[in-house]
Amino acid sequence: MRSDGGVPRRTDPYPRHLTALVLSGSRRSKSLNTRLARLAARHLTVIGVEVTLATLAEFDAPNYDQDAEDASGVPESPARLRDLLASSDAFLIVSPEYNASMPGGLKNLVDWVSRYRPQPFHQQHGLLMSASPSMAGGNRGLWALRVPLEHLGARVYPDMFSLARAHEAFDDVGRLRDEGLTSFFESTIEGFVDLVEARTHYPSLKTAWIEFLGEPHSHATARIDAPSQPTPAAPRN
Repeated sequence: MRSDGGVPRRTDPYPRHLTALVLSGSRRSKSLNTRLARLAARHLTVIGVEVTLATLAEFDAPNYDQDAEDASGVPESPARLRDLLASSDAFLIVSPEYNASMPGGLKNLVDWVSRYRPQPFHQQHGLLMSASPSMAGGNRGLWALRVPLEHLGARVYPDMFSLARAHEAFDDVGRLRDEGLTSFFESTIEGFVDLVEARTHYPSLKTAWIEFLGEPHSHATARIDAPSQPTPAAPRN
C-alpha cells in the first residue's frame, strides 16, 4: 500500500477479474483526449483490468432519425457499442469539450445506443475524463455528458479528471510530466476500479436506481431495464 494525500492506494498488482471499455470521444487521430484515453487504458492494465480501447471514429452513425430506425433498425456501429458495454464491467469516456458541451457525435451515439432494451447504460459504472489546451481542461463538457448518462441509469463516478493545458502535459512516451497530476490521475482511476470491483464481486452492495419524474410507468416512458427482447425502445416525438 502507499498513501497520496492521506488516501491509501494499492501497489500490489493482482488480477481483479474486471473488464473495462475505454472510449475516446474524439475522432481526430492526434487528439489529446485519445492520448489521455491511452494513458488511462495503460494504468487500468497495470492494476489488473482487462481493457478494450476504442475511439469515436470507430462508431460512425447517421444522425438519430426514428424514420430510419423504423425502416432499418439500429445501425451496426451503435449495436457494436451496445455489445461492448454488455461485455464490460465498467466504461471510461475521455471526451473533448465542444462549445461548453459534449461533442455532437458522442451524444448521437449515446442516443442510438439508448434505443435498446434492456437499457445498455443502466447500472453500468462509468468514469469521465477530458483533456483540453484550455485552463478548464474540458470540464464543462463532462458536466453536460453526465446528464444523459445518469438519466439512462448509469452510475457515473462522482470524481472526474480534466487535464488543463493538455498540449503541454504529455512527455515523449505519452505519460504526464507532472508527478502530482499523475498521482491524482492514477488515484482517480484506482478509486473508481475499487468501487466497480466491490459492485461486481459483492452483489449485496447493488442497489436499484430509477429516475421518477411523476409520469405513469409504461413501455413508452421506460428508460431502463424492461422484461423484453433487446429491441429498440418505444417511439419518440
